[in-house]
Amino acid sequence: MTIAITGANGHLGRLVLAALKERTEQPLVALVRDPAKASDLAEQGIEVRAFDYDQPEILASALEGVDRLLLISGSAVGQRIPQHTAVINAAKAAGVTFFAYTSLLHADAAKISFVAPEHQETEKLLAASGLSVALLRNTWYTENFAGTAEQALATGTILSSAGEGRVNPATRQDLAEAAAVILAAESPEPGTYELSGDESWTYADLAAALTEKSGKQVSVQNVSKDEHAKILTAASTPEGFVGFLLNTDEAIADGEYGDTNPGVLSKLIGHPTATLKESLPLLGA
Repeated sequence: MTIAITGANGHLGRLVLAALKERTEQPLVALVRDPAKASDLAEQGIEVRAFDYDQPEILASALEGVDRLLLISGSAVGQRIPQHTAVINAAKAAGVTFFAYTSLLHADAAKISFVAPEHQETEKLLAASGLSVALLRNTWYTENFAGTAEQALATGTILSSAGEGRVNPATRQDLAEAAAVILAAESPEPGTYELSGDESWTYADLAAALTEKSGKQVSVQNVSKDEHAKILTAASTPEGFVGFLLNTDEAIADGEYGDTNPGVLSKLIGHPTATLKESLPLLGA
């Protein structure tokens, strides 16, 4: 049984491979855009194959002999549908028997998050593919708040238009462990896995945790979406990043990165997910 991971040279991909090595002796394949940048994976006994989402003509041959595949969603927002379609078609052509995909927490109900539409469309493609599929609906990564924490420690303020919105983030490490558990199972279970952290928190909670850890006073400045945009623009924040920050806070305010019924992730990995305080080193605090 051969297990392959796309995007294997990325943060999550490398963590999934490490977790798989701890759980199985089955052959592992790292699918990467540039094999030369994954020489250390080859040194660990992991087979490295070229795999570029934008080169559909090479994908089926790269999946030859692969039984189980994890598609880590592409990072090129706006290009994911053709990329994911190419991978799904290649998996079918290569005879992959089990297909896992990193989607978004409660993707089917998400309406605000700018990343949701491409995940929703990919889930539809997988439903129609005839493949045995596990949807790994990952929550917002804890590490995504590193920039917020860095700015807060530098200025003493978290600028937010999320109000009292709560999030249930999880570290890449915890989410990678869950993917490895599912992929390495004796009989992998298809289905939808809503994967979120056990603990929910607000920006006010983050500010308090940063204050306690650093000894520097950090507070939250809650503003409207329009005011948030004006402040960011006045600070010469790139337009695209302004949109990302505003959309993230809007989705948090609407509860799209929160979870009213957490616990699936911690049950899968067999231990509680990392708490906010435990995760502060990942945020540079």
